[in-house]
Amino acid sequence: MAKQISVGIDIGSFETKVIIAQSSADSGRGIHQIIGTGVSESRGVEKGYIVGSEEAALSVKRAIEIAEKAAGVRVKRAYVSFGGVGLGSITATGSVAITRADLEITERDLDLCLETAEMAIPKSALINKRVINEIPVEYKLDGKIAWGDPLGLKAQKLEVKALFLVCLEHHLADLIKTVELAGVEVVDVVAAPVGASFVTVSKKQRRVGCLLADIGAETTSVIVFENNNPVSLEVFPIGGMDITNDIALGLKVSLEEAETIKFGGFSRTPYSKKKLDDIVSARLGDCFELIEKHLKSIGRDSLLPAGVMLTGGSAGIAGIKNFAQDFLGLPAEIASIHFGEGQSNKIRETIWATACGLSLLGFDSNEESRIFGKRGGVLTPEGGSEMFRKFSRWISQFLP
Repeated sequence: MAKQISVGIDIGSFETKVIIAQSSADSGRGIHQIIGTGVSESRGVEKGYIVGSEEAALSVKRAIEIAEKAAGVRVKRAYVSFGGVGLGSITATGSVAITRADLEITERDLDLCLETAEMAIPKSALINKRVINEIPVEYKLDGKIAWGDPLGLKAQKLEVKALFLVCLEHHLADLIKTVELAGVEVVDVVAAPVGASFVTVSKKQRRVGCLLADIGAETTSVIVFENNNPVSLEVFPIGGMDITNDIALGLKVSLEEAETIKFGGFSRTPYSKKKLDDIVSARLGDCFELIEKHLKSIGRDSLLPAGVMLTGGSAGIAGIKNFAQDFLGLPAEIASIHFGEGQSNKIRETIWATACGLSLLGFDSNEESRIFGKRGGVLTPEGGSEMFRKFSRWISQFLP
């Protein structure tokens, strides 16, 4: 039975997480299994991006060593997440005239159409930034919406509405440098919310419309889906540590005790439950106000039938589901991780969602029929190892 290994590395502000997964063919069907996990405290990371490559590389190396020991394999290559306040998205449109005599749309036409859409992005919006993925959201053939992949269809004019995921260029270079310093080749860099969505958002939820909110230690990332496609991605500089700091100040306790109290743990220090609720609600209100403003800016406020999925370390705060539901006026739930089958894949803590999603990419990276988006050029700095130019097709077969 042929087996394949894939690795996902998620470098967060608080922790660095590594997932080693294995895929084996059984009756023509791929069986995916987590065989190793590793976690270490993140150092050299602020607001989701690298500020000290050597320190961060040591954190990555420690997490990898733990995962390697559990899995019994050596990590050489990995898919890596990009998060932090430098990550965002831009929507643009482009069009091309079909040049073949029989008007059949080719792969080249699709590529050129995406290129014209990227060229339509204002240059001011891309200063110091790099496009890391180009995601076709909607195609039109001669002015009419084309459902599905237009490859092979016929038309005189092809139009595309595309979502471009962008990041700060120097942060991307620092991320790749960090992982390479840890002795691992970067296969591809993936926006963290996209990676998390692979194992937390179902086909049905993507189709009818939903929002995935990853509330991390120092940032909150959101990705909005509609008609099976991501339509927006944004990162806000607020996270669980802001709540911890507020609790420490408000209740006059240490940061360690404040973290325990935040998740409903036992505290030796007596405190007012009402005061705690007021503190947590105030900061969560700041967080969800930013999300609400973003939804209004893209015309999706109160218009996502599948509601809000909450993931990340701070998704475990008591009452956060009801708070999100009341504040945003949408159904809300704590996201579950859907990864393969069997007891060995039961990871209940949503902090692992991004690393889990990244590890799945290695099992489908060559299936051109399922492109989710295209790579915005080679991402490695000059002199670095070359990465794939194309991103994997949308890995919908892995989702429930």
